[in-house]
Amino acid sequence: MKALIQRVTEASVTVDHQIIGEINQGLLVLLGVEKHDDEATVDKMVDRLLAYRVFSDAAGKINLSVTDIDGSLLVVSQFTLAADTKKGLRPGFSLAAKPDIAEKLYQLLVEKIRQKSITVATGKFGGDMKVALVNDGPMTFLLET
Repeated sequence: MKALIQRVTEASVTVDHQIIGEINQGLLVLLGVEKHDDEATVDKMVDRLLAYRVFSDAAGKINLSVTDIDGSLLVVSQFTLAADTKKGLRPGFSLAAKPDIAEKLYQLLVEKIRQKSITVATGKFGGDMKVALVNDGPMTFLLET
């Protein structure tokens, strides 16, 4: 599982000209599910997302997590993160989980975050989405489990 996370001051996802998910300060999470992922992978990713320290403390040191700042997450499925780009000029998607499995694990991740009383907005799994954000820093990290 891969999560491209961006520290944001705001982010939103639009489908069919309607905003379906939006947050203020927090993390935009673009989530790629790979074929070997399972519930244990989801648990590890949830723990990393909520504890990863990318926000500044009072001294300006990057030392706080999204949980520490009472921030939100916008989680958007993005199967292209599972692409194999090591050779050639066209990505291969043999590493990506099948859509039904990927959707199940995506929904499970969102639910597990909500169970921890964190505000989560989402995109539409498999939808044609437009994502807008203000990257704060900019700060972007690739988390892998």
